[in-house]
Amino acid sequence: MPHDNNTLPTLNLVGAGRVAQTLASLWLAQGSSFAIQDVLTTSLASAQAACRVIGAGQAVAQIQAMRDADVWMLAVPDAQLTACAQALAAVRADRKVAEGRSPIVFHCSGAQGASTLAPLAALGWQVASAHCILSFSSVPGAIQQFPGTPCALEGDATACDRLRPAFTAIGAQCFAVASGDKLLYHAAAVFATNFLPVLQATAEELWQSTGMPAHLIPALRASLLRNAVANITTLGPQAALTGPAARGDTAAIQRQQAAVAAWDGPTGAAYEALSTLALRLARHTTD
Repeated sequence: MPHDNNTLPTLNLVGAGRVAQTLASLWLAQGSSFAIQDVLTTSLASAQAACRVIGAGQAVAQIQAMRDADVWMLAVPDAQLTACAQALAAVRADRKVAEGRSPIVFHCSGAQGASTLAPLAALGWQVASAHCILSFSSVPGAIQQFPGTPCALEGDATACDRLRPAFTAIGAQCFAVASGDKLLYHAAAVFATNFLPVLQATAEELWQSTGMPAHLIPALRASLLRNAVANITTLGPQAALTGPAARGDTAAIQRQQAAVAAWDGPTGAAYEALSTLALRLARHTTD
């Protein structure tokens, strides 16, 4: 049963793009984790738009206008996290933290750790990072796809203990990741999702450069990707591997790599590196 918003921990959003809008919308619908409070983005208009999408929150134009909150989510781009934490710490420095009432602040970066929030930790805040392994390409789509999403929590134990039930309540499967492993953890997600469009775009450029009619490519794309995903899901990566690396045909790999390198140097280097990994996966090499 939803709680009275007056009894829920308050949540302020600094940055409210697709990730923040998705999470806030889910918490609002779930009804027992947070009361969405102040929302700050790059402009008052965009903050107001975010509040409309979420269905709650008060748009503010400046960080100085944000009220005290129990929990703060910094959902800004990675490159802005340090400056954001510094700016927030600067305007909250004169607010004393009551005993046992330390605010929780977390960011949503997969690559950066909670240490990025050091200026706020110095004020006595509990800091964490919470990264959900999902492609937030659209808010409606992410809301629909979110249940069952793995969510990596890292940082102060108190902060993680407070965040875990909130994320679990909206369908996340939470697990702990060590601070020193954040970069490798996020690199895995990059391999699993971010590189796939790059590889597909490269394949389509090669097909077009060899004369394949453009109108054939969309159906081919759909067929190959659908079958590859089905095979990986059913068989696992190693058993789903096909092609020259799966056969251990290093001569064919070398010929193709030379041809691709002649077409485009970086693409040739990528082909060579990926072929090395493919041979390792197929256990045709111990390198």
